[in-house]
Amino acid sequence: GVNWDFVDIGTRDVVEAKKSYEKITTKERKNMGKYDRTCVVCGKHYEYCTNCDQFINYPSYMTMYCSKECVDLFDVLSSFEAGQTSKEDARKVLQGMDQGKMKMLKKILSVVFILVALIIMENKTMAGENLSVKQQNMVMIASYTATGQTDNLKTVIKKGLDEGLTVNEIKEILIQMYAYCGFPRSLNALSALLEVTKNGNYVQGEAGKPLGKDADKNKIGEKTQTELVGQPVKGELFEFAPAMDDYLKEHLFGDIFARGVLSHKEREIVTIAALSSVEGLEPQLNAHISMGKNTGLTDKQISEILVLTTRPKTEVFKIGDKNDAYAKYFVGQSYLNILTKEQVLTANVTFEPGCRNNWHIHHKGGQILLVTGGRGYYQEWGKEPQELKKGDVVNIPPETKHWHGAARDSWFSHVAIEVPSENGSNEWLEPVSDEEYNKLK
Repeated sequence: GVNWDFVDIGTRDVVEAKKSYEKITTKERKNMGKYDRTCVVCGKHYEYCTNCDQFINYPSYMTMYCSKECVDLFDVLSSFEAGQTSKEDARKVLQGMDQGKMKMLKKILSVVFILVALIIMENKTMAGENLSVKQQNMVMIASYTATGQTDNLKTVIKKGLDEGLTVNEIKEILIQMYAYCGFPRSLNALSALLEVTKNGNYVQGEAGKPLGKDADKNKIGEKTQTELVGQPVKGELFEFAPAMDDYLKEHLFGDIFARGVLSHKEREIVTIAALSSVEGLEPQLNAHISMGKNTGLTDKQISEILVLTTRPKTEVFKIGDKNDAYAKYFVGQSYLNILTKEQVLTANVTFEPGCRNNWHIHHKGGQILLVTGGRGYYQEWGKEPQELKKGDVVNIPPETKHWHGAARDSWFSHVAIEVPSENGSNEWLEPVSDEEYNKLK
């Protein structure tokens, strides 16, 4: 039978446990097996019913501890180690322990706490180095605003709202965007936000607050700009156009940055995202990357922003669905959008960073690739890889072993045109090894 004192270990109602047990037929009860277990706290041997996790649904404690006392001891001391239980409460529990259990517990806890501490430290480090979900959504909202892709912007706005961004946080992003991608795109983006929020009950959140009428905007803006840059901003350009210097200080770093809601780090995140989404803004992008680091952004986080913002630049055509039908011939995730099957089969293929297809051969008919965005590679067997960027064209002859795909740090998209042929076919071969791929820049 079942030891009900053992089953009722503090959080499960013993009456409900008995009801579950009573539903088991007599035949099933006879077939219930037992395991000999060793308590992780005191080392005592006890019997564990192999069917309990199915019928009583409480396997975690039952398979590790022999009694409620051992569970309580372990929980209290774990809480104390984590700073959640006072020393006085922990001492009371320890005073009730016999010496045998105390000795065994000390041995076990010393190992467990070291492992837990290492795991917590590693998780904190990883969490601190990667962008949060909120920050990732901010990046994509800024990026699609900068590139003017309104339909995709609506999608990421809704995603951001569903995952915790407030309406006013997104408003602040879009208001700031006018300084980096112009009033028209900022206004279009705000219209997209308005449309999305009409169709859902979203959290408004704290609203931005303008500076007071008597505020010295130039002084406030200069202070913020100096903190972000790390030194006062001067130079020939601002001597040549002093009005621009005033606008930057008084309006951008004064009015906008002082509105609150977003931290300076978050404002630099969306600024980097917007600037990296538009071609030809490298000087401003590099300046804001440096400013972002002064707010606490790490190199890894900045690299993540730059990778995320390569996606909008590849979307000349819609990305399509996950390419599940051909997934076994790819390393990583690809997407397929069949553009037309009439006359000549033409498809848009998009690769996530690091994704590439296997070596393969087009028999009888070749293929033409028109690169529409991102950065990637094409390589023929026995030849050096060829880096591909937007506007490149690749003619792949029939019977040529080759592969193509994205760079590690960029989304990549191309239109694939099948060259018509009688009885043409594709032969899929081995994957491009990580060793080969990792040699690429």
